[in-house]
Amino acid sequence: MEAATILIADDEKTTREGLRAALEDRYDVYVAEDAGVAMELLAKERFDVLLSDLRMPGDDGMKLITRAKAMNHPPICILMTAYGSEEVAVEAMKKGADDYIAKGRLQIDELELRIARALRRRSLESENETLHKQLDKKFGMESVVGESPAMQEVFDIVQQVAPTKATTLILGESGTGKEMIAKAIHQLSPRKSKAMVTVHPAGLSAALLESELFGHEKGAFTGASERRIGRIEQSEGGTLFLDEIGEIDASTQIKLLRFLGERTFERVGSNKTISADVRLVAATNKDLAQMVKDGNFREDLYFRLKVVEICLPKLKERGSDITLLAQAFLREFSEENGKPVSDFKPEALEALLGYSWPGNVRELRTAIEHAVVFCRGSSISMRDLPASIREQAGDQGLGAGDQPLLDQGKLTVKQAEKQLIVNALKEDDGNRTKAAKRLGISRRTLHRKLHEYHLEGF
Repeated sequence: MEAATILIADDEKTTREGLRAALEDRYDVYVAEDAGVAMELLAKERFDVLLSDLRMPGDDGMKLITRAKAMNHPPICILMTAYGSEEVAVEAMKKGADDYIAKGRLQIDELELRIARALRRRSLESENETLHKQLDKKFGMESVVGESPAMQEVFDIVQQVAPTKATTLILGESGTGKEMIAKAIHQLSPRKSKAMVTVHPAGLSAALLESELFGHEKGAFTGASERRIGRIEQSEGGTLFLDEIGEIDASTQIKLLRFLGERTFERVGSNKTISADVRLVAATNKDLAQMVKDGNFREDLYFRLKVVEICLPKLKERGSDITLLAQAFLREFSEENGKPVSDFKPEALEALLGYSWPGNVRELRTAIEHAVVFCRGSSISMRDLPASIREQAGDQGLGAGDQPLLDQGKLTVKQAEKQLIVNALKEDDGNRTKAAKRLGISRRTLHRKLHEYHLEGF
């Protein structure tokens, strides 16, 4: 493993050279006689640790640490103070210092221990960050990102409800990302270290669903050769996600209602009451309110489920999110298939933006995977897209004789996005509120995009 780099800033030559001699066997050590020289070195090299004296000519150690911590990759900062300056050191830690040590009683062994401990802590933080990124990828969090006002509203609700115990009902058409939202709620909750267990009632008979949820005892019914622990017990301390809850039968509805009210249940074939600390998140693509009116779903259970209700928009209502999602899926599948596909040709992107997406995000994901598989170059073209998208694009007048929204030629996704913004502003005579609505993004997002693409004066 490559040795960590340490920068020692101290105006006393004896101190800095003594520290260099003591530390250079284990670390790659640099020295600076004042804060100015130290900043020059920090600008040129990336250091793991900055060990700075508090009192130095010119800028003191406090200012040096403040400036170091403002860098893109700040080092661990340890302040060396005169004996009896603990109050100053505590103030320095409030301003960003990671640790301090009194020079008057400085012991090399203790200093090395402090440095090793700080490096180990940073390493663990880095590992945790990597793990969170892997979890995001594993759980498909890229499928629920978005800048559209509709999705920003969803994200706000998720952030508010996730830390609570509230039962949550997620509504939306198939393919809108209901399970991804449920996973996001779990991952953002205090229960994230426990299991999230998913049940799909649609594929189970009434008897099997009851056993699946609540478990059964040996001999409870024909074929019950041993005790089975149900999904509710498996979810202890965590989250139970019931997908397509509109499919559950009347008998299971009654038992689920009791569980939500009392957080207790019995296994099939047992009289023993079991308590469970489980949060319930449910989802459906059905109109439960109408099912209640039609007598196909219990009204009391419906109100128990919708303590918090999250409605997911259709993909075609999410405007520029189509571009964001298409980019995310393009990166995923180009990497997965080992193909250097980096962007979309304008006509292909225009076809994606104009398509109705009856299958929502799930259909978009499948379409981009299809396009990557069939792409022969570095850019997705019209011929790479599924036939349904090409046909609808033709029906909407995107043939060779029509004027497309985007200029022909090879553009990156960002270039195409910039041109879409310009076109929208032209269509609305520069009215940013109308242009944002046309693009399906918030006015705030449009302002950020105008700054990003240097279009503030448009």
